[in-house]
Parts: sequence; C-alpha cells; structure tokens
Amino acid sequence: MKTINRTKAKELIKESKGLIFSTTFIKKDNTIRTLTSRTGKQYKSKTCRKAPYKAENYDLIPLYDMRIKAFRMLNFNTLLTLSINKNKYIIK
Repeated sequence: MKTINRTKAKELIKESKGLIFSTTFIKKDNTIRTLTSRTGKQYKSKTCRKAPYKAENYDLIPLYDMRIKAFRMLNFNTLLTLSINKNKYIIK
C-alpha cells in the first residue's frame, strides 16, 4: 500500500469520473465505516431547493453509496484508506 495525503486522495476521487471505489473513514459517532461508492451521479432534491452550504467549503464531497443506493457526504478530514483503480492507499 502506498501512502498519500488528503489532497492527493481528493484529486484521485475527482478524477475517477464515475468509477466505483472504496473508502474507509471515521463517522461522526467515532465508528469506522467502509463505503463503496462513485462520483458522477447528481443528486436532485425532491423540493428543488438548493443546498444551504457548499460541500467544498467544508472538505466534503457528495458520493453515491452503491450498497444503500443513496447519496452520502464523505469528509476528507476523517479519511483513512482509499482503494481506486486497483490501487490501495493509506491516507496520512
């Protein structure tokens, strides 16, 4: 496994262009979760309202969870590992 920083991980995820990848991160309740997800899908609000904040300002990225089939926000500050393009990375 290679070690990369959070900025490089953010670049790899944004460049994935819809490919499925896996991440491990710490949730708000301090449990560890593995998320199999992808980017590229756009969330469409049922009420057609805009989000009250920009995710980029808080180091978040919206992802589509492939198991639950719902959108989730990934916090880059709690990211532990990333598996993308058959490569595994540890985030420092």
